[in-house]
This record gives sequence, structure tokens and C-alpha cells, in this order.
Amino acid sequence: MIRNQWYVILESKEVRKGKPLGLTRMGEKLVVWRAVDGRVSVMSDLCPHLGAPLCLGKVNGDRLACPFHGFEYDSSGAARYVPSLGRAGDIPKALKVRTYPTYEAHGWIWMYWGDLQDGLPTPRWFDIDDSFHYSGFHQHWPVHYSRMVENQLDPMHVPLVHSDSIGRGGRFVVEGPLVKIEEDVLSIWVFNRRDDGTRPRKAEELPEPIRPPFLVFNFPNLWENRINEDMRIVAAFAPVDEENSIIYIRYYQRFVKAPLLKNFVSWVGMLGSIYVTNQDRRIVSRQLPKRTMLKKMGEKLLQGDNAILQYRKHRHELLKKSNQVED
Repeated sequence: MIRNQWYVILESKEVRKGKPLGLTRMGEKLVVWRAVDGRVSVMSDLCPHLGAPLCLGKVNGDRLACPFHGFEYDSSGAARYVPSLGRAGDIPKALKVRTYPTYEAHGWIWMYWGDLQDGLPTPRWFDIDDSFHYSGFHQHWPVHYSRMVENQLDPMHVPLVHSDSIGRGGRFVVEGPLVKIEEDVLSIWVFNRRDDGTRPRKAEELPEPIRPPFLVFNFPNLWENRINEDMRIVAAFAPVDEENSIIYIRYYQRFVKAPLLKNFVSWVGMLGSIYVTNQDRRIVSRQLPKRTMLKKMGEKLLQGDNAILQYRKHRHELLKKSNQVED
């Protein structure tokens, strides 16, 4: 996983007031909880006293209480009350839980995984506003999140793996794809066509696109399929550990606005997304190795893998920037 990045880790609706949630992200056991005012905190799921899981505790106002001895920690991770010391007791400064900067918007919860610094930018989002309605689901895949990302950047598999869904039409030939990178955002234009006996054009041979990109990927783990101005698919790839991830899929639409009908249309769109996602999962969950890298993979990439290659190159640069080295 790339350090010093904002990661979507779960949806807002998964964290209820007064109910701490334990989960694993980035290979770490975390607890996510809401204070009485609704603010979300993300911290290590480990009480520094005797190592009890804080996710089994309870929320007292704006503090999280350990289930073992009742130590109460605020959103900064500092212990503010220790029952055995009484309200007048001196609390050791060492009683502090590791916390992570948290951001909540658009029904998502992000955590900043990396070195704390002042003036963190807010996470990037897409041009999807409140005029869109969505339905969604999430699913566990037994792979590193990089495999999930690359699957969504791959135009070559679509007419084969999804021959009875989004890949109908037999458009096997991939021209390009054209990829542009700016400020940790991959913009991708995909041009699949039928085989007419001519060779596919390379990215540099394609005309400058006049429409927005078909696919957008915001590093490190947020993806959008821009079907048209009124319909989008969004996916967040939440890293659990080196061999497991959670994919969150949302179907957004705004072409139907009637209250009951839009719920039904979004629900139907979600069912289609589940079907397509399961087609991918059947293959991707068995790819080896489970994690991808720029080097030492032994894979033979083709022209149609250009988006995957550019993703690996930029991911490699971000790892180097954060003083990480790919094994």
C-alpha cells in the first residue's frame, strides 16, 4: 500500500452512533466510531494499557471507552479518564491511542494513511453531485487491491469475461487505450471495436478526445466509469491486507427523478453491477501473484495494457516518493 495517501476505507452508513466498528484496513486492526455530534474517528483497535480491543467498548459522548478497564480516549487518542485513578488522578501521557486523520463526504469515510502533516488536502472526488441517486454493495475479494484496480483499467477482458453483459458486441480489438496522468489522476479513453482486418491504432495515433474520459482513477483507490452525463459507476478498493480487499460498487443515475421510480432504477442498476462484478471476481481472485508491481512480475504486457502499465508506473513513483520500495 502507498503511504501518505487518503484511502476510502468504508461507507458512512456502516458506522452508527454509539456503536464502535472493528475492521482491518492497510494490514492494521482499526476501530471506527462516531462521537455524539456525529464526527467520525479512526484509530488503532488496541488499548495501550493491556492490549484490549477498543471495538468492544462503548462511546461515551465524545470519547471511546475501553471494554476492559473503562479508560476513555478522545478523538485525538489521548486518555481523558481512567476510572481507577478517579477524576482527580494524573493520567500518564503514554496512555495514547494511535489515530488517523479522517474525512467524511459523499457517503464515504477516508483515512489518511501515512506521516502526519499540517494542511492535508481533502481527498479528490468526481463531478458527481446531489442530483445523482445511487445504490451500492460491497464484496470481499482474496487479492491485493492493486489487482482489483487493474481489472477496472483493462479493456481487453471486457468482451470475453463479460460477453453476456457489458461486453456484448464482439468488440475485441483495442485501440490505444489513451491515458493521461495529472496530479495523481489517471484519465483513460477506451476504444474497443470489431476486427475489420486492420491493425489497432496506438495511443499516439488516436485523435485528441473531445469527450470526457471514459474511466477516471483517483490514486490510490477510487475509480469512476463515466457511462454518460447521467449515469456513472464508482468503485472504491479498500485494502484489507496484502492478500485481501473489499470492493465497494455504486451505481449512480440522474435520468430518473421520481422518488419511488428512481429507487427502483438504481436498485436494478445495482443488480447489474453485482452480476458484472461477480464475473470479474471469478477470474481476478485466482490471478497470481496476488499483488502487482512495476518490475519482477514476469508478465508480458501488450498494447491494450497501456492503462495498467501507466498505473504501475505511477504507483511505483508514489511508493518511491514515500520512501517505500517494491519487493
